[in-house]
Amino acid sequence: MMNKKKHNGIDRIAGTTPARTYSLRSLHGQVAHDIGVRIVQGEIAVGDALPNEETFSAQLNVSRTALREAIKVLAAKGLLQSRPKTGTKVRPRAEWNLLDPDVLAWQFYEAPDEAIVANLFEIREMLEPYAAALAAQRRTPAHLAVLRQALADMAEAGEGETTGPDLRFHQGILDATGNEFLSAFGSLLESALAGSFQLSSYSLSVFRTSLPGHDKVLKAIAAGDAEGARGAMRALLNSSAADVRVALKGGGKAKRKSQRGRASGREGRRGST
Repeated sequence: MMNKKKHNGIDRIAGTTPARTYSLRSLHGQVAHDIGVRIVQGEIAVGDALPNEETFSAQLNVSRTALREAIKVLAAKGLLQSRPKTGTKVRPRAEWNLLDPDVLAWQFYEAPDEAIVANLFEIREMLEPYAAALAAQRRTPAHLAVLRQALADMAEAGEGETTGPDLRFHQGILDATGNEFLSAFGSLLESALAGSFQLSSYSLSVFRTSLPGHDKVLKAIAAGDAEGARGAMRALLNSSAADVRVALKGGGKAKRKSQRGRASGREGRRGST
């Protein structure tokens, strides 16, 4: 069975697995992940037809049943469309469910397209400074305890352990707004945020330079300083975006060779589901 750590994008690059991504415990889940990555990364292009079931299952060294179930998963995410006479084709990107946790994660499987990252930061800049200001007005002692623990865990994190507490810190701010829609925003984009945090913290030393910025956000929220929290979050996002740009230009570990090893990962799996 394939090595999960090599095939789950966020698990591989960020050291944390978003709970809402499709399970890789089943063979068809692994096949769906593998094909999904290839589609989202452009290896299988929009408009391309997949090989017929017999050929493709042989190429992937899996059973037809596993392939069939994987295609159903990808069709539900808007990536594939199957028709009797034309076969299974990759749908236009505009029809993909871009907010699906797996589709988001697959875009960060390796170094993502700069436009994807820019789009993510635009959304974050629209919402997170406002959320920080709102959190400063509405936070409870329980919310502050969560944020303080997340920041403490960030400070103690070792190499490869930074993304989990970073996610908890930012999700904690969204939760502290008391607005369930803002809170759901973090859960919705968890996969992309994990990839974004990994990119901006491509080394432990770079990650640790972000800690004072996080601390400023927390102190402003704790003090009930809405405008201070807004400004501190905006500054933190600007710094993070700059770190990501450096990473995408090859300054960090974000760009790396693929570790998928599809062929070797599937040895001996054919016929199982």
